[in-house]
Amino acid sequence: MLTPGQESDIQQAEELMETGAIRRRSGQLRLRPKRLVADKGYTSQVFRAYLHQKHIRCTIARRSNERRRGSFEKSFYRKRNIIERLINRLKQFRRIATRYEKRAANFSAMITIASIFLFSNFAYRL
Repeated sequence: MLTPGQESDIQQAEELMETGAIRRRSGQLRLRPKRLVADKGYTSQVFRAYLHQKHIRCTIARRSNERRRGSFEKSFYRKRNIIERLINRLKQFRRIATRYEKRAANFSAMITIASIFLFSNFAYRL
């Protein structure tokens, strides 16, 4: 889901959770993940209550000004660097980093093209 740059990600979090499907190892689709790992931008009591209602475990770092402190599993949180590295690789493409494309459909297409380039053998032969 693409949002304007000035809009917070947490506003789209619940809608994003409802739109995706995860493929299991058996090939069947599962509507919700077992666990969500997110950064501090997704911490809010409302979103945590939503995840709890849907039986989704979460590992989200809390902000320093939050009152409630809960358990935090560092081993799961460290795995989110895979996504961070992917985003950094995508931002190596100037059109994506500067959001050169103004329309959401065009920007989404550029992300798709860059992803194909990154995950193809051609990118590693250069």
